[in-house]
Amino acid sequence: MGLPLVHFAGRNPGKDSVSRRYLARPGPEPHEYLQQSTAKRYRPCPAFVYAPFMLEHGTSYEDVCARFRWRVPARYNIGVDICDKWAGEPERLALIYKRRPDEPGPEVERYTFRDLSRLSNKLANALTAHGVARGERIGILLPQAPETAVAHIAATKLGAIAVPLFTLFGAEALEYRLSDSGAAALITDSGGLAKIAEIRDRLPALKLVLCTDGPSGGPGAGALGFHEEVGKARDSFTPADTLADDPALIIYTSGTTGPPKGALHGHRVLLGHLPGVEFPHEFFPQPGDLFWTPADWAWIGGLIDVLLPAWHHGVPVLAHRFAKFDPEDAFRLMADFGVRNAFMPPTALKMMRGVENPRARWTTEVRSIGSGGETLGEGLLDWGRETFGLTINEFYGQTECNLVVGNCAGLMPVKPGSMGRAVPGHEVAIVDDAGAPLPDGAHGNIAVARPDPVMFLKYWNNPEATEEKFAGDWLLTGDTGIRDPEGYFHFVGREDDVITSGGYRIGPGEVEDCLLKHPSVAMAAVVGVPDALRTERVKAFVVLREGLDASDTLARELQNHVKSRLAAHEYPREVAFVESLPMTATGKIIRRALRQRDVATRT
Repeated sequence: MGLPLVHFAGRNPGKDSVSRRYLARPGPEPHEYLQQSTAKRYRPCPAFVYAPFMLEHGTSYEDVCARFRWRVPARYNIGVDICDKWAGEPERLALIYKRRPDEPGPEVERYTFRDLSRLSNKLANALTAHGVARGERIGILLPQAPETAVAHIAATKLGAIAVPLFTLFGAEALEYRLSDSGAAALITDSGGLAKIAEIRDRLPALKLVLCTDGPSGGPGAGALGFHEEVGKARDSFTPADTLADDPALIIYTSGTTGPPKGALHGHRVLLGHLPGVEFPHEFFPQPGDLFWTPADWAWIGGLIDVLLPAWHHGVPVLAHRFAKFDPEDAFRLMADFGVRNAFMPPTALKMMRGVENPRARWTTEVRSIGSGGETLGEGLLDWGRETFGLTINEFYGQTECNLVVGNCAGLMPVKPGSMGRAVPGHEVAIVDDAGAPLPDGAHGNIAVARPDPVMFLKYWNNPEATEEKFAGDWLLTGDTGIRDPEGYFHFVGREDDVITSGGYRIGPGEVEDCLLKHPSVAMAAVVGVPDALRTERVKAFVVLREGLDASDTLARELQNHVKSRLAAHEYPREVAFVESLPMTATGKIIRRALRQRDVATRT
């Protein structure tokens, strides 16, 4: 008997706004499932057989959109989907873990889905034995590692809510997230445990800490050993019978104002991601695929753009934690393990572009590379074709509503500077502040229509921010852009990143892309700084390629480079040479920090 399905009504994600229902293909047996209409009413409808692939092959983008059907079970559990359903194949490989030279243990470990199913069952039993119950929050403060994956599987099978935490967070950042989420348990290593010792007495809800490096009785940081507790637990566990809308995950995202907000996602978020993974990875999966990303699994890009969707499809994932991202090591890793699919943040790609003669030094088998977070630009696209023999597919999304726009070079032309078109299944538009759709070519808010399976449930403990995120039935991303007549979206900037100069609105991405085409520039970021005459003027912060020296002559050369290639009003009237740029953990430029740096230099 097939699983019952939830239906998300939507509209054609192409240029027009004609309403259409994305229904699954009928299954052989009549059951009931919940159909969610645009009026948000639920009614019983015939059931349909669950299919593992969201995208069907087609002859064109329009054809793929027309064929698309959401397949979302009414009752669905991430842990069961990504792990237990494959455990019946005892040799099916799930994870390859490559340790760093300074880490103890074998250099490479391999885990099957059956291994992970057994280990996650044992961890779920251990958590239950210590009083962690369904609906409670479990912090996961670990790098890319087998224990991290097991913790996520166990948390979802238990019906708890996972709270991934970045290992570079300091004590203050951890205290806010653990306190706001009311985490009842934390799984970490000795490095995380040392940070928790500073704040443990201010976390009254935290009743259990498991340490992957063994038990600790230190003051303020008492912890049980992760492996010791798992080792003595039973390896059979009955997963929670969760609804697709039941909460599964809180990922904290920093906005432009106020403290970080916890985006609460339901179990369905994984299924909502699938079109946005399959599309830019050229109809993933294909035979022989192996996925890797340098992005940490604490962020949505590493966790739900790579790890979980790969395992939904039964595709193995390579895990490795760089002490510091090294572009040559990245090439070596991809070649040594035969990586076929990669999610690479733009910053990583820019660093890899600086490696000399990679094709002569390493033989790679990469089939697809996806990237998002910053506009790639024509230079990086050309480098990707020359280096890997493929077009890097840029995509777009955010923690609250991810992978809704993207490219698929095998299906449609890729326009340099464009994020792509709406991923099949999602309705994306440019709207004004009131939520009214704007015509093609108009500048406005990038927005996504609800309901949508990839969309967050709400901000944890923050109903006001949840309400402010929407204008009617449109989720406002906080980014601005333009859609062209062919349906391609062009990112202009975060609303607070757009530069207003002399009556013009200037998006930083285009200027940055132009600067990166200059042979002296390794990295560049552009912001607006106060100007009495123009309101703002464009200022560029530039990191030069190794071995080059900053000079006034080079600054003028860069200004003329932009002026002659873009427009006179867009060139940077100031150029500051810096050793590095402030980045988020996911590789996005923190332009706010650059504006603050500029203010500090003038006071």
